[in-house]
Amino acid sequence: MEEKLEQIYIKCIEELKSIGIDVLNKEQIGKISISISKRNNQRYGCCKQEQPDLKTKYIEKVGRKKIIRYAKFNKHNIEISPWLLELDDNIIKNTIIHEIIHCMPNCNNHGEEFKKYAKYINNKLGYNISRVGDKKQDYIKSNIEYKEEEKYNYHIKCIKCGQSFYRKRLNRNFALKYRCGKCGSKFIVEKI
Repeated sequence: MEEKLEQIYIKCIEELKSIGIDVLNKEQIGKISISISKRNNQRYGCCKQEQPDLKTKYIEKVGRKKIIRYAKFNKHNIEISPWLLELDDNIIKNTIIHEIIHCMPNCNNHGEEFKKYAKYINNKLGYNISRVGDKKQDYIKSNIEYKEEEKYNYHIKCIKCGQSFYRKRLNRNFALKYRCGKCGSKFIVEKI
């Protein structure tokens, strides 16, 4: 599995380089390593950042709090979930490129810079990089039977567009803190 992941990662780097994004430029982006996550969790992947570039330090005011943030990190560890490697290579590449975008300066979250890179890559390479994935649809696209793995405790539904998903655990202020990724509306949380 590691070998398959490494080969797909190399293809992603080559594709990004063909449109002018040099991921191997350590001065601009930092060092990137990729591996299979040791935990078999629900998410597709994650990008863990280390060694912040102290020259890019800034202070963000959130309410009454002041939070120290960094625009750039010198080391990035991308972890891909093991279940993802069963799916179609294009879905794996989509996830890897999503995580590579998080390695770019000012892309630690899914803010404006992340969206600019995602839109540019989607237009140039024909990907569908978004903030969230749809596990059930990705299994269908890969011609693999999708099985609900675990019993969920909460059903979350958007009040405007109707997008829904399930969670085992939930932040008690979920409906206050989060908005729908598709339309920006509020959620309704139902205990199952």
